[in-house]
Amino acid sequence: MPKLIRLYIRQVILGFVISAGFVAMILWFNVANLWHLVTHDPAGPLAVGLLWLFNGIVFSGVQFGISIMRLAEDDDDSGGTRAPEAVEYATVPARADDGPRRRL
Repeated sequence: MPKLIRLYIRQVILGFVISAGFVAMILWFNVANLWHLVTHDPAGPLAVGLLWLFNGIVFSGVQFGISIMRLAEDDDDSGGTRAPEAVEYATVPARADDGPRRRL
């Protein structure tokens, strides 16, 4: 299996593990009375599962983005400086005809 695919699968698993911890903390600290809502409603487990799934998708994408950006080499000297460049503007003469204008 290619290294990039292995890296992606690892980051997806890590993202869903982080998501599980995040959802557990939300329920444990009872943010917005969510614990009461999911325990007293028949669709509560579905809501928790969807919360875990969607946060897992987000956290997986963030994990993969961070890991890809960290792959860059540090010895890259091709970047420019932050100093502004001096720009000289040239004037271009424009002619206007003095003849009668036609109306359409």
